[in-house]
Amino acid sequence: MSENKSQETAVNTITLETAQAWAQKWRATPGATVKAHLIPQIDITQLMNEEGVVDVRAYIGIDETGENKLMLVGVDANGNDLIDDANGQYIYDFTRPCPDTCDVKSPLF
Repeated sequence: MSENKSQETAVNTITLETAQAWAQKWRATPGATVKAHLIPQIDITQLMNEEGVVDVRAYIGIDETGENKLMLVGVDANGNDLIDDANGQYIYDFTRPCPDTCDVKSPLF
């Protein structure tokens, strides 16, 4: 992490206690099998570098084998999804769900 990044003020954050309560509530939901998704840095970097992207939207899905998926798309300044393969605006498929990619030492686990 760069020195400048570490000095920036974080926004839209919550406390560990709030995150733990939300995670616990999710796990108590019938059918909730995924605890988290590991998102590789390269995917976030590529997504944020797409033309016109100012935000990111996440979609949740289930593939043909029943595995939970987290799909991310770029969003423009007007709140519109930017999905156009011909223009380099892709849907990113983050397919590394936890279980299998969990940090079992995390206070959120």
